Amino acid sequence: MYVRIETDNGIIGYGESGAWGFLEASAAVVDVFREYLIGKDPLRIEHHWQYLYQSFCFRGAAIMGALSAIDVALWDIAGKYYGVPVYRLLGGGERCRDKVRTYYHVKSPSVEEHVRLIKEAKEQGFTAVGHINPFLDPPRDAIGKSVSYAQKIGTAIENVARFREAAGNEVDLCLEIHRRLDLAEAVTLAKGIEAYHPLFYEDPIKPENLDSMGNLARQISLPIATGERLLNIQEFAMLFARDAMRYARVSVCAVGGLTPAKKIAAMAEGFGVKVAPHNPGNLSPISTAACLQLCAAIPNFGIMELPHDEYCSPKKEIVISDVRLEKGYLIIPETPGIGATINDDVIDNPQYAHTLRSAQAIIMDDGSCTNR
Repeated sequence: MYVRIETDNGIIGYGESGAWGFLEASAAVVDVFREYLIGKDPLRIEHHWQYLYQSFCFRGAAIMGALSAIDVALWDIAGKYYGVPVYRLLGGGERCRDKVRTYYHVKSPSVEEHVRLIKEAKEQGFTAVGHINPFLDPPRDAIGKSVSYAQKIGTAIENVARFREAAGNEVDLCLEIHRRLDLAEAVTLAKGIEAYHPLFYEDPIKPENLDSMGNLARQISLPIATGERLLNIQEFAMLFARDAMRYARVSVCAVGGLTPAKKIAAMAEGFGVKVAPHNPGNLSPISTAACLQLCAAIPNFGIMELPHDEYCSPKKEIVISDVRLEKGYLIIPETPGIGATINDDVIDNPQYAHTLRSAQAIIMDDGSCTNR
Protein backbone atom coordinates (compact mmCIF):
# COMPACT_ATOMS: atom_id res chain seq x y z
CA MET A 1 0.00 0.00 0.00
CA TYR A 2 1.57 3.23 -1.16
CA VAL A 3 1.10 6.83 -0.13
CA ARG A 4 1.68 9.64 -2.65
CA ILE A 5 1.94 13.18 -1.31
CA GLU A 6 2.05 16.11 -3.73
CA THR A 7 3.07 19.65 -2.78
CA ASP A 8 1.84 22.91 -4.27
CA ASN A 9 5.17 23.35 -6.08
CA GLY A 10 4.92 19.96 -7.74
CA ILE A 11 7.28 17.90 -5.56
CA ILE A 12 5.94 14.40 -5.00
CA GLY A 13 6.91 12.05 -2.18
CA TYR A 14 6.27 8.32 -1.90
CA GLY A 15 5.98 6.00 1.09
CA GLU A 16 4.77 2.48 1.86
CA SER A 17 2.73 0.95 4.67
CA GLY A 18 4.04 -2.20 6.33
CA ALA A 19 0.76 -3.10 8.06
CA TRP A 20 1.19 -6.69 6.93
CA GLY A 21 -2.13 -8.32 6.12
CA PHE A 22 -4.20 -5.25 7.05
CA LEU A 23 -3.50 -2.79 4.27
CA GLU A 24 -7.17 -1.92 3.81
CA ALA A 25 -7.32 -0.73 7.42
CA SER A 26 -4.08 1.20 6.96
CA ALA A 27 -5.51 2.88 3.86
CA ALA A 28 -8.54 3.98 5.89
CA VAL A 29 -6.21 5.60 8.43
CA VAL A 30 -4.42 7.47 5.63
CA ASP A 31 -7.79 8.87 4.55
CA VAL A 32 -8.23 10.32 8.05
CA PHE A 33 -4.67 11.66 8.26
CA ARG A 34 -5.06 13.24 4.81
CA GLU A 35 -7.53 15.81 6.11
CA TYR A 36 -4.99 17.09 8.62
CA LEU A 37 -2.07 17.15 6.19
CA ILE A 38 -3.64 19.09 3.32
CA GLY A 39 -2.43 22.69 3.43
CA LYS A 40 0.41 22.04 5.90
CA ASP A 41 4.14 22.70 5.41
CA PRO A 42 5.55 19.28 4.44
CA LEU A 43 8.97 20.08 5.90
CA ARG A 44 7.68 20.07 9.50
CA ILE A 45 8.11 16.30 9.61
CA GLU A 46 8.65 15.77 13.35
CA HIS A 47 5.73 18.05 14.22
CA HIS A 48 3.37 16.25 11.84
CA TRP A 49 4.57 12.88 13.15
CA GLN A 50 3.86 13.87 16.75
CA TYR A 51 0.49 15.39 15.89
CA LEU A 52 -0.74 12.31 14.02
CA TYR A 53 0.71 9.89 16.57
CA GLN A 54 -0.96 11.69 19.45
CA SER A 55 -4.30 12.13 17.70
CA PHE A 56 -5.72 8.81 18.93
CA CYS A 57 -5.87 6.99 22.25
CA PHE A 58 -5.38 3.58 20.63
CA ARG A 59 -2.66 2.58 18.19
CA GLY A 60 -1.65 -0.51 16.28
CA ALA A 61 -0.27 -1.86 13.03
CA ALA A 62 -2.86 -0.16 10.78
CA ILE A 63 -2.23 3.29 12.29
CA MET A 64 1.55 2.91 12.49
CA GLY A 65 1.71 1.56 8.94
CA ALA A 66 -0.19 4.60 7.70
CA LEU A 67 2.04 6.94 9.72
CA SER A 68 5.13 5.14 8.38
CA ALA A 69 4.05 5.62 4.77
CA ILE A 70 3.30 9.31 5.33
CA ASP A 71 6.56 9.89 7.21
CA VAL A 72 8.69 8.27 4.48
CA ALA A 73 6.85 10.28 1.82
CA LEU A 74 7.51 13.52 3.73
CA TRP A 75 11.23 12.70 4.00
CA ASP A 76 11.19 11.94 0.27
CA ILE A 77 9.74 15.41 -0.32
CA ALA A 78 12.31 17.03 1.96
CA GLY A 79 15.18 15.34 0.12
CA LYS A 80 13.84 16.49 -3.23
CA TYR A 81 13.22 20.01 -1.90
CA TYR A 82 16.82 20.37 -0.71
CA GLY A 83 18.21 18.39 -3.65
CA VAL A 84 19.91 15.70 -1.54
CA PRO A 85 19.36 12.02 -0.66
CA VAL A 86 17.42 11.60 2.56
CA TYR A 87 20.37 10.18 4.50
CA ARG A 88 21.99 13.63 4.40
CA LEU A 89 19.03 15.02 6.34
CA LEU A 90 18.87 12.27 8.96
CA GLY A 91 21.95 13.50 10.82
CA GLY A 92 25.69 13.37 10.27
CA GLY A 93 25.59 14.97 6.84
CA GLU A 94 27.71 12.53 4.85
CA ARG A 95 26.84 8.84 4.61
CA CYS A 96 28.48 6.33 6.96
CA ARG A 97 29.14 3.85 4.12
CA ASP A 98 29.05 3.64 0.34
CA LYS A 99 27.19 0.35 0.07
CA VAL A 100 24.98 -1.81 2.25
CA ARG A 101 25.47 -5.51 2.87
CA THR A 102 22.33 -7.55 2.33
CA TYR A 103 21.21 -11.11 2.84
CA TYR A 104 19.48 -13.11 0.16
CA HIS A 105 16.05 -14.55 0.94
CA VAL A 106 15.92 -18.34 1.15
CA LYS A 107 12.45 -19.80 1.62
CA SER A 108 11.27 -23.29 0.78
CA PRO A 109 9.36 -26.27 2.21
CA SER A 110 12.31 -28.59 1.45
CA VAL A 111 15.89 -28.93 2.65
CA GLU A 112 17.09 -29.57 -0.89
CA GLU A 113 15.60 -26.32 -2.17
CA HIS A 114 17.13 -24.43 0.76
CA VAL A 115 20.52 -25.85 -0.19
CA ARG A 116 20.03 -24.96 -3.86
CA LEU A 117 19.06 -21.38 -3.05
CA ILE A 118 21.99 -20.97 -0.65
CA LYS A 119 24.39 -22.07 -3.37
CA GLU A 120 22.65 -19.80 -5.88
CA ALA A 121 23.06 -16.81 -3.57
CA LYS A 122 26.72 -17.65 -3.06
CA GLU A 123 27.28 -17.79 -6.82
CA GLN A 124 25.67 -14.36 -7.17
CA GLY A 125 28.17 -12.88 -4.73
CA PHE A 126 26.06 -12.65 -1.59
CA THR A 127 28.01 -13.04 1.65
CA ALA A 128 24.92 -13.83 3.70
CA VAL A 129 21.67 -15.72 3.28
CA GLY A 130 18.64 -15.25 5.46
CA HIS A 131 15.03 -16.05 6.20
CA ILE A 132 16.44 -19.56 6.65
CA ASN A 133 14.07 -21.64 8.72
CA PRO A 134 15.53 -24.85 10.25
CA PHE A 135 11.93 -26.10 10.43
CA LEU A 136 11.44 -25.23 6.73
CA ASP A 137 8.53 -23.19 5.34
CA PRO A 138 5.44 -25.32 4.74
CA PRO A 139 2.50 -23.81 2.81
CA ARG A 140 0.02 -22.03 5.04
CA ASP A 141 -2.68 -24.52 4.15
CA ALA A 142 -0.48 -27.51 5.06
CA ILE A 143 -1.33 -29.84 7.93
CA GLY A 144 1.44 -29.73 10.52
CA LYS A 145 2.82 -33.07 11.64
CA SER A 146 3.34 -33.76 15.35
CA VAL A 147 6.72 -35.31 16.09
CA SER A 148 8.70 -36.16 19.20
CA TYR A 149 10.72 -33.47 20.95
CA ALA A 150 13.97 -35.24 20.04
CA GLN A 151 12.97 -35.47 16.38
CA LYS A 152 11.82 -31.85 16.23
CA ILE A 153 15.03 -30.41 17.66
CA GLY A 154 17.35 -33.04 16.18
CA THR A 155 16.07 -32.58 12.62
CA ALA A 156 16.37 -28.79 12.91
CA ILE A 157 20.02 -29.15 14.02
CA GLU A 158 20.71 -31.51 11.12
CA ASN A 159 19.15 -29.02 8.71
CA VAL A 160 21.36 -26.18 9.96
CA ALA A 161 24.38 -28.46 9.47
CA ARG A 162 23.27 -28.98 5.85
CA PHE A 163 22.85 -25.26 5.36
CA ARG A 164 26.33 -24.54 6.74
CA GLU A 165 27.84 -27.19 4.48
CA ALA A 166 26.20 -25.57 1.44
CA ALA A 167 27.22 -22.05 2.46
CA GLY A 168 30.75 -22.76 3.61
CA ASN A 169 32.34 -20.34 6.02
CA GLU A 170 32.35 -17.55 3.44
CA VAL A 171 28.59 -17.00 3.73
CA ASP A 172 26.73 -16.09 6.92
CA LEU A 173 23.51 -17.82 7.90
CA CYS A 174 20.70 -15.64 9.26
CA LEU A 175 18.29 -18.09 10.88
CA GLU A 176 14.56 -17.25 11.08
CA ILE A 177 12.63 -19.36 13.56
CA HIS A 178 9.27 -17.60 13.06
CA ARG A 179 8.39 -17.75 16.77
CA ARG A 180 7.99 -21.54 16.55
CA LEU A 181 9.55 -22.47 19.91
CA ASP A 182 8.93 -22.14 23.61
CA LEU A 183 11.72 -20.94 25.87
CA ALA A 184 13.15 -24.39 26.71
CA GLU A 185 13.11 -25.48 23.06
CA ALA A 186 14.80 -22.26 21.97
CA VAL A 187 17.61 -22.78 24.48
CA THR A 188 18.14 -26.40 23.42
CA LEU A 189 18.18 -25.60 19.70
CA ALA A 190 20.54 -22.65 20.18
CA LYS A 191 23.06 -24.83 21.99
CA GLY A 192 22.72 -27.51 19.33
CA ILE A 193 23.58 -25.17 16.46
CA GLU A 194 26.30 -23.08 18.14
CA ALA A 195 29.00 -24.97 16.20
CA TYR A 196 27.57 -23.69 12.90
CA HIS A 197 28.01 -20.03 13.92
CA PRO A 198 24.84 -18.40 12.56
CA LEU A 199 25.05 -14.63 12.24
CA PHE A 200 21.84 -14.33 14.20
CA TYR A 201 18.95 -16.31 15.67
CA GLU A 202 15.76 -14.47 14.77
CA ASP A 203 12.54 -14.59 16.77
CA PRO A 204 13.02 -18.04 18.28
CA ILE A 205 10.11 -17.35 20.65
CA LYS A 206 7.06 -15.12 20.53
CA PRO A 207 8.16 -11.52 21.10
CA GLU A 208 5.13 -10.43 23.09
CA ASN A 209 6.77 -11.25 26.44
CA LEU A 210 9.80 -8.96 26.67
CA ASP A 211 11.06 -10.63 29.84
CA SER A 212 11.11 -14.05 28.14
CA MET A 213 13.29 -12.76 25.32
CA GLY A 214 15.72 -11.30 27.84
CA ASN A 215 15.68 -14.57 29.77
CA LEU A 216 16.51 -16.48 26.58
CA ALA A 217 19.36 -14.13 25.71
CA ARG A 218 20.97 -14.77 29.11
CA GLN A 219 20.94 -18.54 28.55
CA ILE A 220 22.43 -18.78 25.04
CA SER A 221 25.46 -17.50 23.19
CA LEU A 222 23.81 -16.97 19.78
CA PRO A 223 23.04 -13.33 18.84
CA ILE A 224 19.28 -12.80 18.94
CA ALA A 225 17.57 -10.73 16.24
CA THR A 226 14.07 -9.44 16.99
CA GLY A 227 11.86 -6.39 16.72
CA GLU A 228 10.05 -6.68 13.39
CA ARG A 229 6.65 -6.70 15.15
CA LEU A 230 7.41 -3.76 17.42
CA LEU A 231 5.52 -0.56 16.65
CA ASN A 232 7.18 2.13 18.79
CA ILE A 233 10.49 3.18 20.30
CA GLN A 234 9.31 2.38 23.84
CA GLU A 235 9.05 -1.34 23.05
CA PHE A 236 12.58 -1.31 21.66
CA ALA A 237 13.80 0.57 24.73
CA MET A 238 12.39 -2.13 27.01
CA LEU A 239 14.11 -4.89 25.02
CA PHE A 240 17.42 -2.99 25.01
CA ALA A 241 17.16 -2.56 28.79
CA ARG A 242 16.74 -6.34 29.12
CA ASP A 243 19.78 -6.99 26.90
CA ALA A 244 17.41 -9.14 24.83
CA MET A 245 18.89 -8.68 21.35
CA ARG A 246 22.06 -8.08 19.39
CA TYR A 247 20.31 -7.17 16.13
CA ALA A 248 17.33 -4.79 16.08
CA ARG A 249 14.93 -5.74 13.30
CA VAL A 250 13.45 -2.28 12.82
CA SER A 251 10.48 -2.19 10.43
CA VAL A 252 10.76 1.27 8.85
CA CYS A 253 7.34 0.85 7.20
CA ALA A 254 5.62 -0.28 10.41
CA VAL A 255 7.34 1.46 13.33
CA GLY A 256 6.31 4.92 12.14
CA GLY A 257 8.78 5.62 9.35
CA LEU A 258 12.28 7.05 9.22
CA THR A 259 11.67 9.55 12.03
CA PRO A 260 11.40 6.95 14.86
CA ALA A 261 13.67 4.43 13.07
CA LYS A 262 16.61 6.85 13.32
CA LYS A 263 15.88 7.36 17.03
CA ILE A 264 15.74 3.60 17.63
CA ALA A 265 19.07 3.19 15.85
CA ALA A 266 20.66 5.84 18.08
CA MET A 267 19.28 4.14 21.18
CA ALA A 268 20.54 0.77 19.92
CA GLU A 269 24.04 2.20 19.47
CA GLY A 270 24.14 3.02 23.17
CA PHE A 271 23.47 -0.63 24.01
CA GLY A 272 25.95 -2.01 21.48
CA VAL A 273 23.13 -3.35 19.29
CA LYS A 274 23.31 -3.40 15.50
CA VAL A 275 20.40 -2.53 13.22
CA ALA A 276 19.19 -5.08 10.66
CA PRO A 277 16.17 -3.45 8.99
CA HIS A 278 13.13 -5.64 8.46
CA ASN A 279 12.43 -5.47 4.72
CA PRO A 280 10.16 -8.46 4.02
CA GLY A 281 9.10 -9.97 0.72
CA ASN A 282 5.53 -8.70 1.02
CA LEU A 283 6.80 -5.12 0.73
CA SER A 284 8.42 -3.50 -2.30
CA PRO A 285 11.41 -1.46 -3.52
CA ILE A 286 9.88 1.63 -1.86
CA SER A 287 10.54 -0.05 1.49
CA THR A 288 14.02 -1.07 0.32
CA ALA A 289 14.86 2.49 -0.71
CA ALA A 290 13.66 3.89 2.63
CA CYS A 291 15.58 1.28 4.62
CA LEU A 292 18.69 2.02 2.58
CA GLN A 293 18.59 5.69 3.60
CA LEU A 294 18.53 4.62 7.25
CA CYS A 295 21.44 2.21 6.71
CA ALA A 296 23.48 4.97 5.10
CA ALA A 297 22.95 7.36 8.00
CA ILE A 298 23.74 5.21 11.04
CA PRO A 299 27.08 3.91 12.37
CA ASN A 300 25.68 0.73 13.93
CA PHE A 301 24.27 -0.86 10.80
CA GLY A 302 24.57 -4.66 10.73
CA ILE A 303 22.96 -6.17 7.64
CA MET A 304 19.80 -5.58 5.59
CA GLU A 305 17.14 -8.00 4.46
CA LEU A 306 16.64 -8.17 0.68
CA PRO A 307 13.94 -10.45 -0.80
CA HIS A 308 15.32 -12.30 -3.80
CA ASP A 309 12.32 -11.24 -5.92
CA GLU A 310 13.09 -7.55 -5.40
CA TYR A 311 14.07 -7.04 -9.03
CA CYS A 312 11.47 -9.34 -10.59
CA SER A 313 8.02 -8.62 -12.04
CA PRO A 314 5.72 -7.17 -10.90
CA LYS A 315 7.74 -5.17 -8.38
CA LYS A 316 10.19 -3.74 -10.90
CA GLU A 317 7.27 -2.62 -13.07
CA ILE A 318 5.33 -0.94 -10.25
CA VAL A 319 8.32 0.83 -8.66
CA ILE A 320 11.04 2.71 -10.52
CA SER A 321 14.13 2.52 -8.32
CA ASP A 322 17.61 4.03 -8.55
CA VAL A 323 18.94 1.43 -6.10
CA ARG A 324 21.50 -0.97 -7.64
CA LEU A 325 22.56 -4.39 -6.42
CA GLU A 326 26.20 -5.45 -6.88
CA LYS A 327 27.39 -8.82 -5.56
CA GLY A 328 25.17 -8.82 -2.51
CA TYR A 329 25.56 -5.11 -1.74
CA LEU A 330 23.11 -2.30 -2.42
CA ILE A 331 24.79 0.82 -3.75
CA ILE A 332 23.48 3.92 -2.00
CA PRO A 333 22.07 6.27 -4.66
CA GLU A 334 22.73 10.00 -4.68
CA THR A 335 19.26 10.72 -6.05
CA PRO A 336 17.40 13.42 -4.12
CA GLY A 337 14.82 11.87 -1.83
CA ILE A 338 14.66 8.13 -1.17
CA GLY A 339 15.56 7.19 -4.75
CA ALA A 340 12.38 5.35 -5.75
CA THR A 341 9.05 6.37 -7.30
CA ILE A 342 5.81 4.73 -8.37
CA ASN A 343 5.25 4.07 -12.06
CA ASP A 344 1.97 5.89 -12.65
CA ASP A 345 1.44 3.98 -15.90
CA VAL A 346 0.60 0.77 -14.01
CA ILE A 347 -1.52 2.16 -11.16
CA ASP A 348 -4.82 1.26 -12.84
CA ASN A 349 -3.58 -1.91 -14.50
CA PRO A 350 -5.85 -4.79 -13.32
CA GLN A 351 -2.83 -7.09 -13.51
CA TYR A 352 -1.57 -5.46 -10.29
CA ALA A 353 -4.93 -5.14 -8.53
CA HIS A 354 -4.89 -5.55 -4.75
CA THR A 355 -6.34 -8.72 -3.28
CA LEU A 356 -7.56 -9.13 0.28
CA ARG A 357 -5.33 -11.42 2.33
CA SER A 358 -7.16 -14.25 4.04
CA ALA A 359 -6.60 -15.42 7.62
CA GLN A 360 -4.40 -18.51 7.56
CA ALA A 361 -2.61 -20.31 10.36
CA ILE A 362 -1.05 -23.77 10.22
CA ILE A 363 -3.32 -26.49 11.56
CA MET A 364 -1.57 -29.36 13.30
CA ASP A 365 -2.62 -32.97 12.87
CA ASP A 366 -4.28 -32.87 16.30
CA GLY A 367 -6.50 -29.97 15.20
CA SER A 368 -4.63 -27.19 17.03
CA CYS A 369 -3.11 -24.18 15.26
CA THR A 370 0.42 -22.86 15.43
CA ASN A 371 2.85 -20.25 14.10
CA ARG A 372 4.32 -20.73 10.65
